Amino acid sequence: MEQVFEQKLMQAAQAVEEQVDAELHRLEKLSENDIEKMRAQRLEAMKQDHKKRQEYIANGHGEYEEVPTEKELFDITKKSERIVCHFYRDSTMRCKIVDKHLETLARKHLETKFVKLNVDRAPFITERLHIKVLPTIALLIDNIVKDKIIGFTDLGNHDEFSTEVLEWRLGKGGVIEYKGDLTSPPDENQKKKTINLLGKKPKTIRNGNNNGDDDDDDDDDN
Repeated sequence: MEQVFEQKLMQAAQAVEEQVDAELHRLEKLSENDIEKMRAQRLEAMKQDHKKRQEYIANGHGEYEEVPTEKELFDITKKSERIVCHFYRDSTMRCKIVDKHLETLARKHLETKFVKLNVDRAPFITERLHIKVLPTIALLIDNIVKDKIIGFTDLGNHDEFSTEVLEWRLGKGGVIEYKGDLTSPPDENQKKKTINLLGKKPKTIRNGNNNGDDDDDDDDDN
């Protein structure tokens, strides 16, 4: 068994070495004009990237903002291709947990617009999107709601989920440019162990109880 493993390891190393040799050979054959063309293409790509970043900043990307009314949200969808919209209510404590994470992610993912909208000020869109549980995070791409994160079920079903887990879930929805592995969420085992060592047990959300601030707030209970 050990010999088979070593053989496969050698084959993999050889394949990598052949790829490196092929790339070096390709680079050696490049003329001065080819190199200059590559530099020009790279410079143009950098200019386009800078221009795009400036457009993002001009449209308010990079900050997590409150949207006063439904109309402002509709206006934002005309300017931004990708939007993360947190539907919240002040009395729902779990919405404040979401706020903390989205503030961090808004600064990191300039390519996406991050906003929050109070459901009491947006009855039309709240009903249209069938928002019944708070917090709900709507993921909009090209003015279409592609996905929704309802409560904390997709985030580990407890209040102590990490920003990285929410980032992974947004990446799954395609609303941000996620660089990690989308097949499985970031490992939170170490964080949970640390919390337990401090004597605090992660608070699991009870299924079927949506009343009050300690559990997901059912938007219909007003």
